[in-house]
Amino acid sequence: VTLRAVVADERGCLFQSCAHYRADGRGELHLGTDASHGGDYTGVEPMGLFWSLAPAGMEKPYQRLLPRGTGAPMKVEVLVHQGHSPPGTMPGPLVAKAEVQRLFTAPGVRRIRLKEGVVRGSLFLPPGDGPFPGVIDMYGDEGGLIEFRSSLLATRGFAALSLPYFDFEDLPRVMKELRLEYFEEAARFLQRHPKVKGPGVGVIGTGKGAELALSMITFLPEVVAAVSISGCSSNTVADLHYGEMTLPGLRFDMKKVSVSDSGVFDIFEALDDPTDPANSPSVIPIEKAEGHFLLVVGEDDRMWKSSLYAELAIRRLRQHGKENFELLSYPGAGHRIDPPSTPFCQVALDRVLGVPVLGGGESKAHAHAQEHSWGKIQEFLHLHLG
Repeated sequence: VTLRAVVADERGCLFQSCAHYRADGRGELHLGTDASHGGDYTGVEPMGLFWSLAPAGMEKPYQRLLPRGTGAPMKVEVLVHQGHSPPGTMPGPLVAKAEVQRLFTAPGVRRIRLKEGVVRGSLFLPPGDGPFPGVIDMYGDEGGLIEFRSSLLATRGFAALSLPYFDFEDLPRVMKELRLEYFEEAARFLQRHPKVKGPGVGVIGTGKGAELALSMITFLPEVVAAVSISGCSSNTVADLHYGEMTLPGLRFDMKKVSVSDSGVFDIFEALDDPTDPANSPSVIPIEKAEGHFLLVVGEDDRMWKSSLYAELAIRRLRQHGKENFELLSYPGAGHRIDPPSTPFCQVALDRVLGVPVLGGGESKAHAHAQEHSWGKIQEFLHLHLG
């Protein structure tokens, strides 16, 4: 039989995946123990139909399937067809179907929209009286408010603040320059919240958000644990100000971008070299941090050299006699390492450039990295936040 998963996102864009299986003598099939023999993945992959979801043939390519909101479940139709039909072809006769709902918020989790001084975002609180370990959650240069990781963290017992820093409500439209005071106010708000366990809070970020997480733990005493996913150990793109201090942002050199025959942009070599002495003012002085670091990287990240940047960060800490870090480095994983079973997207449309950009990675290795790192991130945050 061929198993198919079909889901429409909030805009009506259709995503699908398929895999080939053999049922047993009773006509039964168990995704937890039976191997796929072909289709979008092979081997025993209980959640393979989820992480291999990709835009259907008639849709625009390179779109991501990410929940825009967290209140409604993602409804996935699972279909069983006779015979083995390759991806993109007409499947055989339908023999069974069912709807699976993917929830991003557990019952009892509260979502509070935030307008606290200059700070914007959403605070997700677990059910119960608490107090809970507090975590600030940030994404990268796509901007806006991305909530699904925060709601999943709250489902796992964290008070999680999803923090946008541009292109949301009355925040600046574009990321020209950033003030660390904004992030300081967010950290103080979370630290003082009656439902949050003290004394310190944690921060988790991806891409540009990861690098901001490193700056926060370096300069803000409220932050005692930082998870950097695919981050840079120097400040990039936008200058970062804090009081009288400025960390200039490394720039992208568009002359170093290559474009494939299919129009996919490879920006891997484009960022200024952080090891060039001329760029030393951009380096985040993470050795000043009193807290703990968890660095998460995909070794096939093609967005930028996150493995090298993690190496530079560790070298800097060790030069100052510090061992306050853990590294999770995943062969075959690409740039955006999200919570488990988030569909893998090797090439994604860049919101700023409006063109498809190579993120790297191989689907199965990336899916396994997402699964493994999610558990390790929670362990790390619980260890250092209580």
